[in-house]
Amino acid sequence: MSRFFQVIAFSIFFLFSSFAVAPQIETHHWYTGKGKILSWEKVLQELENADMIFFGESHNDPHAHWYEKKLAQYLIDKKGKNLVMGCEMLEADNQLVVNEYLSGIINYTKLEENARLWNNHKTDYQPIIDLAKENGIPVIATNIPRRYAAMVYSNGFDALNSLEPEAKSFFAPLPIQYDTAVACYNKLLHMDMMGHGSPNFPKSQAAKDATMAHFILKNWTPGKVFYHWNGSYHSNNHEGIVWYLKQANPNLKIYVISNSSEDDIDKLSKESEDKGDAILITDSSFPTSY
Repeated sequence: MSRFFQVIAFSIFFLFSSFAVAPQIETHHWYTGKGKILSWEKVLQELENADMIFFGESHNDPHAHWYEKKLAQYLIDKKGKNLVMGCEMLEADNQLVVNEYLSGIINYTKLEENARLWNNHKTDYQPIIDLAKENGIPVIATNIPRRYAAMVYSNGFDALNSLEPEAKSFFAPLPIQYDTAVACYNKLLHMDMMGHGSPNFPKSQAAKDATMAHFILKNWTPGKVFYHWNGSYHSNNHEGIVWYLKQANPNLKIYVISNSSEDDIDKLSKESEDKGDAILITDSSFPTSY
């Protein structure tokens, strides 16, 4: 090697060796319900044969929203026209507006004006809606209109009996099944007993869960896959929406993803165990989307 090239080689070696290797910063991990580390690829393998997939998110976690869209694209590529999507964030009485947007009859501005979108919809959920639009995938507005959930919160399930037939078409058929032995409702009920809530609060959550299950079943047939995203409360521990689905059809193959933030992402906390088939744990110090 000539002197010139020796100098160049030494200079390059010195340049790169003078920089310390920066430690890898991890902001999240995937776990099984029992606390075993999962890869994203393994999560995709596990949900391959599911009839229904639930992504139970923390609403302000940007990791969850990124993976929700990533999963939507994966399912579009794998399932094509056999995929149906839906979410808690869209209410059943706005299905016509959602359909008009998906078909191109109205633009985003009109969707925003008419569909009571969440404050973080444009950044966190609209990208998934647009993926569906681009690929001809139905999006189902599964949730009970919030005015009717508020009625249940104030006066219980009986308040829904006085509504017009058209209004009743926007939530689960009456009477809505309600079991206080289901842990997610029992916990809220005991909050009331300790003076921290209302005995109707778990009923309002059950009205949401029953309605979402109703519209999911209404828009699913064997051979299709329904991908639903919602707050983690509504599907954690295979309760909430999933409990109602299992009451209607115990043979459904349902895969639940749960998401929460913790101070230590290097192990699954006791509190998060078994919340889902796959659990996305993110660093609590990571900036939230709102």
